[in-house]
Amino acid sequence: MSYSFFAYLSRLKLIHRWSLMRNTQPENDAEHSLQVAMIAHALALIGRRKYGRDADPEHVLSLAVYHDATEVMTGDLPTPVKYYSDELRGAYRGLEDLSAHRLLSLLPSEMADSFRPYLLQEKGYARDMVRAADKISAYIKCLEEQRAGNHEFDYAAENIRSALQEMDYPEVRDFLRDYLPAFDLTLDELNHPTV
Repeated sequence: MSYSFFAYLSRLKLIHRWSLMRNTQPENDAEHSLQVAMIAHALALIGRRKYGRDADPEHVLSLAVYHDATEVMTGDLPTPVKYYSDELRGAYRGLEDLSAHRLLSLLPSEMADSFRPYLLQEKGYARDMVRAADKISAYIKCLEEQRAGNHEFDYAAENIRSALQEMDYPEVRDFLRDYLPAFDLTLDELNHPTV
């Protein structure tokens, strides 16, 4: 028997993000998931090493890799639509759960049990770090678009920045303070910080 779980996941590269907005640089779910995974891993490391969190950074990284996996079934519903109302938000959560169960059914049962925590993420610190990393990644996208002269992302950048500042995790604030400014640098500035 052949299982199609990984074939479906390979389609993350076909799911375009920010579909209602003019983009100077397109972004897909595969690219986004990699960036979220790297940032979530860093947040969990900062949390464990600096703030004594009982966190497994590699587990957080794995959660982040799969955080948008259900979008191979649903597509990336734009944020203004997804969060338009509590009713729509609840319906979308239900659709995500159905999609997660459908994806799990595409694995042999012993593998499905192993992937269940990644597709049906439980509330807690690990998921909070993935959500924070997801917002940071979206904010970075906004900064990149603004730097390219695209004002289409001004409002989103302001809202995401506010949401990040409201997060009650010092590791998020540390990341924003210590790592985010480098995203404003050109390649030459990254290579030669004193230029």
